[in-house]
Amino acid sequence: MSAAPRVLVEKRGHVATITLNRPAVLNAMDLRMHAELAEVWDDFERDGDIWVGVLRGAGERAFSVGQDLTELAARNTDGAAPSSFGSKGRPGWPRLTERFGLSKPLVARVDGYALGGGFELALACDIIVASERAVFGLPEAGLGLVPGAGGVFRLTRQLPLRSALGYLMTGRRFDAARALQLGLINDAVPVADLDDCVDAWVADLLRCAPLAVRAIKEAAMKSLDMPLPQAFEADYHWERQRRNSADCREGAQAFVERRAPVWLGR
Repeated sequence: MSAAPRVLVEKRGHVATITLNRPAVLNAMDLRMHAELAEVWDDFERDGDIWVGVLRGAGERAFSVGQDLTELAARNTDGAAPSSFGSKGRPGWPRLTERFGLSKPLVARVDGYALGGGFELALACDIIVASERAVFGLPEAGLGLVPGAGGVFRLTRQLPLRSALGYLMTGRRFDAARALQLGLINDAVPVADLDDCVDAWVADLLRCAPLAVRAIKEAAMKSLDMPLPQAFEADYHWERQRRNSADCREGAQAFVERRAPVWLGR
């Protein structure tokens, strides 16, 4: 009998739900999971019928606690070279944290622990919705490691610098209320309301033209470090797609005709 898949994917309408599926070990990510995820992200970006993704963890205890440290210790014993930033040359590359051109919006549904690489996965998503019992943290410094899947880089961009450095250098954990206060997540809700809150964000994304959403995401992320005049003049692939699409005309026409727009994604 083959082992259960490390990642589950459910497609419904224009939405793909991707589930990290190792609940017995708090969805810790081993090399096999990374390899499976690479295929999932390839398919997610390629499938023209999918406009939005939701990333979640199986079970009720964790989104993901990051790298499988048992596997890492075994690899260290076998003489594997220590890793640093990024995953090039290892299974699953480029991982979500390095798919800088991923165009479609991703919503992270976080319940329970989001630690280490699990937190880094959430940071790589566009919208984060967490239950009130969610716990975030990057414990790598206390393990002799660094948050090499982008935590060092993304947290310092998504939080005030002093707050980010405090959490990065000490490994301190913080809860959903603190994450919301810092502006790191979009919503913190009772666990009973978590799925409804995620569904509401997904519904809002689907009400918008998919090419417009992709164009906005690309322009926002690509221009982060640009001077404002350069940002206005830069070339954006998905903006070119949007302005030459049927959807670009559909929105105004639907407004005039007092009806809901019908998006085609082209």
